[in-house]
Amino acid sequence: MTHFSWLDYTIFGGYLAASVGVGLLSARGSKSLGDYFLAGRGMNSLLVAMSILAALFSGISYLAGPADVYKNGFAFAYVVLAFFIATPITAMWMLPKFYQSRYFTAYQFLEERFSLPTRLLASGLFIFRVALWLAAATYAPALALEKVTGLPLWLTILASGTLTTLYTALGGMRAVIWTDVMQLIVLFGGQLLIVVVALGKIPGGLGGMWETVVADGRMNVSLSFNPAERVNLGAILIAGAFLHLVQMATDQVSVQRYLSAGSLKDSQRSLWIKLWFVLPVLVLFYGTGLVLYAFYKTHGDPLAAGLIQKEDQILPYFVVTQLPAGLPGLLIAAIYAASMSTISAGLNSLASATVIDFQQRLSGVADGASSTKISNARWITVGYGVLVMALAFAVSAMPGNLVESVNTVIGLVGGPLLGLFFLGMFTQRATTRGALTGCFTGFAVLLGLFLYQSGFFTAVKPLQKVSFVWFSLLGCAVTMLVGLITSGRSGNSSARHQ
Repeated sequence: MTHFSWLDYTIFGGYLAASVGVGLLSARGSKSLGDYFLAGRGMNSLLVAMSILAALFSGISYLAGPADVYKNGFAFAYVVLAFFIATPITAMWMLPKFYQSRYFTAYQFLEERFSLPTRLLASGLFIFRVALWLAAATYAPALALEKVTGLPLWLTILASGTLTTLYTALGGMRAVIWTDVMQLIVLFGGQLLIVVVALGKIPGGLGGMWETVVADGRMNVSLSFNPAERVNLGAILIAGAFLHLVQMATDQVSVQRYLSAGSLKDSQRSLWIKLWFVLPVLVLFYGTGLVLYAFYKTHGDPLAAGLIQKEDQILPYFVVTQLPAGLPGLLIAAIYAASMSTISAGLNSLASATVIDFQQRLSGVADGASSTKISNARWITVGYGVLVMALAFAVSAMPGNLVESVNTVIGLVGGPLLGLFFLGMFTQRATTRGALTGCFTGFAVLLGLFLYQSGFFTAVKPLQKVSFVWFSLLGCAVTMLVGLITSGRSGNSSARHQ
């Protein structure tokens, strides 16, 4: 086992200390729940855009993105093009709905449109999904550090989870956004450094890499629309848009950042800025997988040789074996930067959903000293931090690689949730009964499909499988169809008419 040098530990430790320091400095700025959860609704568009981008690119992206390309080719990376479909829909048609009543959470809209049970169901689904997502984001850097240092997985999970929970609980949204900005710079620079070093070790450099991946068909993608194929043109243009919409338009992690901007116009601008940031970042992330493929094509595949156990370890393995002292510390810090930005964003959003959608709404008590409410929000954040760390230990047992596992969970829960928002925003016919029935049906269909494809129903003869990329679209479609049918012909659109 290769270990860090003293220089690596110094660089890595310095980065973690800096992240916590930003959180401590930000703690002094929170005087109300509006400050704590929405940064006083005064963040500029550029900072919001960078925060959204950093929240999306977790350690899962940093590790699993290149690993998926290394194993399966570049096909899944093309799904990034669907951002050009999802972004206009979110910015022009959905975002104004969230701003019209100055919401704290995305799910307040569903109560105004349907009913309190609809709001609570949606918020609960969000909490369930994001808790699992954050568990994977916590596991990813722990896996990397275990490979590099030999430190046990449980220790690194506890260390990273505790530090991130600490600065998030103390600093609230301001800490989240400012650390996101710092972490985005670190992770982008770290990934760029890996690519430069790897290309220098490939015969022919960039040209040699490109010739290798093209000759081996690593850039190919099927032009069909068959949902049974892992990734194809249909998945890129259609299913991918719904996958992105789940995270962009119904997810409190993203919506909370939109609402922290000074105005609707500023919030919309942040989305357009993020759109043009996302392309070079994703090309770099997924392109790293192509570079690693070409490198190990000539240097021997460590996965085939048994030097690593999962393709998700390919990036940290390269860092450990190919980079001089000091650089592994920097690059493992970059992996942690990616994960910590996602974890901090998620913890703050989980706390906001719990406090606003459940605690205050069900108790009927929104008054009280601001200091007491902020203290309560901080303790709830700590509670979620502990839960996420506990769930992270179960992630290693999930089937498939991290890309497939995480996007399956996103679609499984997020697809029906997206259907709820579409019913509320784009139809007048849908009622509370229809919305709830549709959501439960959509989730049940996807859960049954997932269990079936996982081999749970062994007595049933297998039918055609559905790729994980299509889960969001399928869940949304079932929810909307059943929701409209069960609403009845004379259903009213507002909850007060139920």
